[in-house]
Amino acid sequence: MIVLADTDSLVADAIIPQAAQAEIELRSRKLMVAMAINAILCFGILSATGGFIFWLASALSVAIVGLLFLGTGVLILRADHSDFTFFGNASALIGAGMLIGGAGIELIDKYSDIAGWVMAPAGALVATLCVFALNKQEKTGRFVAGSILLMGLALHLIGLGFLLNQAAIDGALISIFYLYATLAIAGAGWFIDVRLITALAIVPFAQALDTSTFYFHAAYVFYSPESTLSILQMLLFVFVLLFVARTQSNQLSRHAMTLAVMAFIVANLCALVGSLWGDYLGETLWGTSRYEDWDSSTYSSWYDARDAFRETAMFISANMYSVLWAIGLAGAISWFAHSNQRGLFNTAVTFACIHAYTQALESFHDEPLAYVIGGLAAIPLAWGLWRLDSWLTARQLTQADHP
Repeated sequence: MIVLADTDSLVADAIIPQAAQAEIELRSRKLMVAMAINAILCFGILSATGGFIFWLASALSVAIVGLLFLGTGVLILRADHSDFTFFGNASALIGAGMLIGGAGIELIDKYSDIAGWVMAPAGALVATLCVFALNKQEKTGRFVAGSILLMGLALHLIGLGFLLNQAAIDGALISIFYLYATLAIAGAGWFIDVRLITALAIVPFAQALDTSTFYFHAAYVFYSPESTLSILQMLLFVFVLLFVARTQSNQLSRHAMTLAVMAFIVANLCALVGSLWGDYLGETLWGTSRYEDWDSSTYSSWYDARDAFRETAMFISANMYSVLWAIGLAGAISWFAHSNQRGLFNTAVTFACIHAYTQALESFHDEPLAYVIGGLAAIPLAWGLWRLDSWLTARQLTQADHP
């Protein structure tokens, strides 16, 4: 994780010179400005691309205009004039977006029978070609090639999803698709070194335990039907990513930590759901399927099957969830603070506030004794964490003095 520090205090304590402070602040400002510029640029490209596709509303017109934009952008980039590279990138990406996005929309709208079979391999081909182009290590056009790689990957995954939707596939194949999409998105994010893309890999991974029929038009983006199992899945993922972050290169470490934060967020979202309604373990995996998967004429049978499963299933109540979540957050806050995992620490503190607010309104709003017990219990807990941190800090200092 990036370490935050007060540069004024570091200069005052003679830890860093004033010149270093000025350089740190200059680089920080450049980074923030670059992020703002890229955000505006991406919004403009996406808006113009979508606007052209729906405004022209003709496959031939979209293709012609897209080729013109793409060709103009390539010519500008090949001229390698720094003052116009910005416009070359924008023109090339608008053109590529119109060609790829327009083709996908046209296939789904008018040729749905073959849309998936065309989109999946075509998207994979585009992404593969961009990988080869990026491996040439040419400075000019890297931004365009990386962006088109993402477009191709999106076309590929949408094509696969469309095939699953048409075939009404369920079961293990759905989970395999989600895991494949996770690896593909995370790999693309690492390859082009854009952590925002890596973070998006959590979307399919969060649904990996949802084995019901693939709904192409909607999805529970940050939640599977199995709260408890999803929490275990995400926590295991966090531990694996923390290990990767500690043992691998700087770039891979940054991406692993980004994904770890996203996994920890999803784990807490699942805990929030469990703390409100509880969870029957495995109900949608080896028990009854989801309500939406049953025909309207057999809803009564679904209720009977669900009730029969719940009579013998392991149930974690909402109150038990609330207590376990609170204990877990307290331990996580202490561990992340001591290990300087700022992103995970901020996430744990944020969800601790959400948990306290939720329980105050939902569970204990009319139970003043609960606040008395919780408040008195928090005091020795905070003292114990303080003493533990002091002991660990002293131990680290001793090891540093006597390696």
